[in-house]
Amino acid sequence: MEGTVVVVVVVVLLLLLVLKSGMRVVNQVERGVVFRLGKALPSCRQPGITFLIPFADRMRKVNVQVATMPVPTQEGITRDNVSVKVDAVVYFRVTDPVRAAIEVQDYVFAVGQVAQSSLRSIIGKSDLDDLLSDRERLHEGLALMIDSPAAGWGIHIDRVEIKDVQLPESLKRSMSRQAEAERERRARVITADGEFQAAQQLANASRIMSDTPEAMQLRLLQTVVEVAAEKNSTLVMPFPVELLRYFDRATQKIDAEIRTESVPAQAQEKAAPESVEQP
Repeated sequence: MEGTVVVVVVVVLLLLLVLKSGMRVVNQVERGVVFRLGKALPSCRQPGITFLIPFADRMRKVNVQVATMPVPTQEGITRDNVSVKVDAVVYFRVTDPVRAAIEVQDYVFAVGQVAQSSLRSIIGKSDLDDLLSDRERLHEGLALMIDSPAAGWGIHIDRVEIKDVQLPESLKRSMSRQAEAERERRARVITADGEFQAAQQLANASRIMSDTPEAMQLRLLQTVVEVAAEKNSTLVMPFPVELLRYFDRATQKIDAEIRTESVPAQAQEKAAPESVEQP
């Protein structure tokens, strides 16, 4: 009886050891690819506790999180013959853990090599202006170039971004001079446009003042008021030209009246002696 109990206990312990050796835990961010006698099973193990057949199954865990991989700086010559250095970053994730574990030996290294070659290719196909300003289109083209081979490995490229474009120092100086000249040109155009608009307004104002001379007097008085408000300078007020013209017109009118009055008087003086001699 005691021998039977011992055997049962030993069997139970062996079963527990076998179950423990075959028990695995898969994290939430991982998927398990099981190789049974060297052959991969078509379905992967989901997160949680999973059991393997001892001495027959072997499990490889594959991370399915979005991975960020910087692309080393690549030097190349653009289509317009400018030497540049460009670095980028690739965001990718595993969509098919079984294919990622079988089709490629090291999918991270493989994606990195494809990204480097694609980046050098995109540099040679683009102009410098596209690298500096039209990056969204380059990002889409670069992501498509990397995603084409990666899709066969069970990898999906989420996004590719160019981080920095390093230019030669001589080119930087030339671009700075060009930008400075462009800003100076814009400043001159703006100044000329302001002077043109001011000249138009002054021309309109001069036409209005020529039609109504009183407007010039009002403008003069307004200027005097503005200057006098400061109270820190001596004001020399010019004599209004319109007032001189008024006096001139008044003088001419008086002279005309005097001449018209003097003509009948002279006529009467000449006619008086003739009337005396007739009797």
